[in-house]
Amino acid sequence: MDEGDADWEAYEETPGDGSTRGSKMVSSPVMTRMQTFLQKEMVREFLAELLSTYVMMIFGLGSVAHMVLGDQFGSFLGVNLGFGFGVTMGVHVGGNISGAHMNAALTFTNCALGRMSWKKFPVYVLGQFLGSFLAAATIYCLFYTAIIDYSGGYLTVTGPTATASIFATYLPDHMTLWRGFLDEVLVTGLLQLCLFAITDKGNNPALQGTQAVVIGILVVIIGVSLGMNTGYAINPSRDLPPRFFSFLAGWGTQVFRARDWWWVPVVAPPLGAYLGGIIYLVFIGSTTPREPQMLENSPVYEDRRIPVLPKTTSYPPMTSSLTPVSVSPNSRPSVRPVPPLRDSIHLEQF
Repeated sequence: MDEGDADWEAYEETPGDGSTRGSKMVSSPVMTRMQTFLQKEMVREFLAELLSTYVMMIFGLGSVAHMVLGDQFGSFLGVNLGFGFGVTMGVHVGGNISGAHMNAALTFTNCALGRMSWKKFPVYVLGQFLGSFLAAATIYCLFYTAIIDYSGGYLTVTGPTATASIFATYLPDHMTLWRGFLDEVLVTGLLQLCLFAITDKGNNPALQGTQAVVIGILVVIIGVSLGMNTGYAINPSRDLPPRFFSFLAGWGTQVFRARDWWWVPVVAPPLGAYLGGIIYLVFIGSTTPREPQMLENSPVYEDRRIPVLPKTTSYPPMTSSLTPVSVSPNSRPSVRPVPPLRDSIHLEQF
């Protein structure tokens, strides 16, 4: 068997006395290259976004399917809980790898505010879109017979037996297009503002280990309080890929034509998230007291660090008694001698 024909080979070590020590597994070049590829940072972040978004969307779309296909099995509150705790599970899946954005609007905001490199933007968004698309396909397969039974075999976007809303959001009759646009901007802005607050270590962040649950509760709160008008898409990665899947699966072009709504969940959330992030950073982030920085290589006695304190004019300028003074051999220093500091006095008191 050639090395390239199998990922793993087994061979037996035979010592000189003819006995067999057992088998040992060795990796082939193919497996080695695959492991090296999967350990690359961007590959791991791509897979983390894919899997975390897939998990979030499975629970979210599944809860919508229960609400649409049978009143006795689901409700709008169930949808909010499904998406909220779906987000919690998604954060647990990929939080320490990619941050588990699961939302192209949040990824855009992090790049626009300089918190993440723009070269990662297409990697994150591609992973999110692919995970969301695969989740829509999974829900379609799981609920296919229920969808056909409920709709009578007619896959429609509007009407009493419409089922396209399982996969994407659609504007209700009481909303206009531009009111819906502003609604998505505002709700996504609140989402981003609160996410910054939850994760801001300089303010009052969620306790370590509870961030995923708190973020999930945030999504539930947004849904139960502001979700009626537009279905709170607040996420291009949540809306566009499943909408495209429903187009391919038989609902047709009407998924893009219905009230010309399809582009709003793609454009409005990034704008809202960016504005929400700016508002938090300007009004809260920049005014939160920070700990003073420490000078690492300052010429101080006893090799201690001193804090960088703000400049003040409350006292007249003076020469520091701790500043080293260079003196030539034939001259005397121009400063008065200072009594030595007692050992019980520490520099941190100044």
